[in-house]
Amino acid sequence: NISRRGIVYVVEGRRIFKELTVEENIEAVAFAWRRSSRDADIVYKYFPRLKAKRKVRAGYLSGGEQQMLAIGLALLAKPKLLLLDEPSLGLAPKIVAELYQNIRELYEEEKLTILLAEQNARKALEIADYGYILENGRIVLEGPAEKLREDKDVKEFYLGVTGRKGYRNVKWYRRKKRWV
Repeated sequence: NISRRGIVYVVEGRRIFKELTVEENIEAVAFAWRRSSRDADIVYKYFPRLKAKRKVRAGYLSGGEQQMLAIGLALLAKPKLLLLDEPSLGLAPKIVAELYQNIRELYEEEKLTILLAEQNARKALEIADYGYILENGRIVLEGPAEKLREDKDVKEFYLGVTGRKGYRNVKWYRRKKRWV
C-alpha cells in the first residue's frame, strides 16, 4: 500500500465524510490509522478554523474548510510525501491565501515534502521552492520557483502580469515554440 510507505494523495474534489462532523471525520481517520487523539491535534494546529467548527457536519463547511479538512485528514497518516491535486480549485481568493499559508507552514514546521499540482501558478510559485511547468503532459520548463516567477514567458502566459490579456494570444504563444 502506497500510503503505508509514507505517500498520501489528497485528490481533487475534497473526499471527506460529509454526513459526519469535523470531529467525527478526524476520529474515524485517526482510528483507521491507529492514531491517538494527540496525533489528531495536528489537524487543528494547521487548520485552526476547523476547531471552531468541530461539531459541524463536514457537508455544511465551505469549500475551503472542506479542503482544509481533507488535507488535515491526510496528515493523520503521518506522510513523508503529501501529494495535493488542485487544492485551490473553486475556492474564494481569501480562502486560497489562507490555505496556501497553511500548506507553507506544514512544509516549514513539519519538514514535510509536498508535491502540488495546481493551475493557479501564481499562488503555487509563491509558496514553492521548485516548480515544473507542464504542457500536454510534458515538462517544458523547470527550476527554482523564484527563477520561474521572474521568467518573461512564465510571467506573460501563466502569471498574466504583462499587457496581453488572458488566453487570446495562445496562437502567438504556440507559434513561438520556445519550449516545446
